[in-house]
Amino acid sequence: MGKSLKPVPITVARGDGIGPEIMDATLKILDAAGAALAPEFVDLGLKAYEAGIPTGVSDQAWGSIHCTNVVLKAPLTTPQGGGFKSVNVTLRKSFGLYANVRPTRTFTPYVPSRFKDIDLVVVRENEEDLYAGMEYSYSPNAATALKLVTRQGAEKIIRYAFEYARCYGRKKVSCMVKDNIMKICDGMFHEVFDLVGEEYPEIEQDVHIVDIGMARVADTPEDFDVVVTLNLYGDIVSDIASQVAGSVGLAGSMNIGTNCAMFEAVHGSAPDIAGQGIANPSGLLNGAVLMLHHIGQNDIAAKIENAWLTTLEQGQVTSDIAKNRRSNDKQLKPLSTSEFADAVIGNLGAEPEKFPKVDGTAFKPMDLSKITTTPKEGERALVGADVFMTWDGAVDKLGEKLLDCAPAGMELKLVSSRGTKVWPGDFELPISGDLFCGRFMASQGALSNEIVRNLLANIQQAGLEWAKVENLYVFDEVRGYSLLQGE
Repeated sequence: MGKSLKPVPITVARGDGIGPEIMDATLKILDAAGAALAPEFVDLGLKAYEAGIPTGVSDQAWGSIHCTNVVLKAPLTTPQGGGFKSVNVTLRKSFGLYANVRPTRTFTPYVPSRFKDIDLVVVRENEEDLYAGMEYSYSPNAATALKLVTRQGAEKIIRYAFEYARCYGRKKVSCMVKDNIMKICDGMFHEVFDLVGEEYPEIEQDVHIVDIGMARVADTPEDFDVVVTLNLYGDIVSDIASQVAGSVGLAGSMNIGTNCAMFEAVHGSAPDIAGQGIANPSGLLNGAVLMLHHIGQNDIAAKIENAWLTTLEQGQVTSDIAKNRRSNDKQLKPLSTSEFADAVIGNLGAEPEKFPKVDGTAFKPMDLSKITTTPKEGERALVGADVFMTWDGAVDKLGEKLLDCAPAGMELKLVSSRGTKVWPGDFELPISGDLFCGRFMASQGALSNEIVRNLLANIQQAGLEWAKVENLYVFDEVRGYSLLQGE
């Protein structure tokens, strides 16, 4: 074996639902394979929530993660409603884990799938977009969520995707956006993809509108190699890829930041089967394999993955795989969680016969120092303001009131509801909800925040209550706000 490795401290969360069962199985395999780890067990998820911690992260966990900078986490449960924050989102944002990386492969015929040659990696932006979790209610009948995309965040994840492709010999990087509709947020992501892509001419590049892009992943996944996209899209497309490959339950993922990394299964805590001893630990085990590569224990990682592949080839599988697969026209006898772990341990040192052997020497660490960002400079001019307010009367009455609210230097252009102009107009449009927006634009000269404050004061004096204001800017004569339907 050579020189013994010094154990690497890692933070371990046993999780909720099936989490403790699959974590125990995973750690048992890691230990048998000779992984040099020094685990520190912490409370994340339900135990922390029940202790009155709304983030689901205990003080002990914060301290441990800050010391180890490596987290192996089983699935967690976030209570629905009640103001509880997702632990995953909290950890990703608190430790700057900007890249969520989810490799997906097919294992046919041993894991049933309609496809044979899927081998793609989804690189998902991990801190921004709608998953930033910034939501607001302005009345009992209207709520909004803020889709936040920054140029720096886009550049980090896109550059990571290209560096990943270059490091691991991938041939193509595909970008998925919805910039035919969200021209500013997704448009900026597309623009940055094109700019960064110029630095990697040896890598094939293409861009897909996300709805048809996801459909193509479901239909012809073999056409994709590395997919880079925004947070929400990435969550969905990675689950689609895992499912068409055979099972979400087999997929592991890693969350990478400059100084910290977290490793986990893609699937959830599955409380409906918790405690039955039938859960498949493969997703978490594959997440742990990614962790071993991250900390430089590549030989151990390859040893475990080869043993796992050999176990699949032998037909030794848990019930989620066995129920969809037959051997010699007889239903396979499924293994329990612990029996599957023992089967993998029994194959340590073996190599698969049908699947390609995993070579630990083929893995090399990425140079994250290349993940740089360059903020864009530009002249900014304030040209208007969108003022949101609740109103339960006729829209023409609201328009008339707002006309008199414009201060010197501004004029009311229109009133909108749900992004559509509803006043002025020659015909009535159906209106749902009680949240309206008055779009006020500069009538002469430049605007200032003081003029906007005067506008808000006038609205209040008119007996109206404004709920939110969005300043409208132009950058180097390029509009930084979207036109409304009918504008």
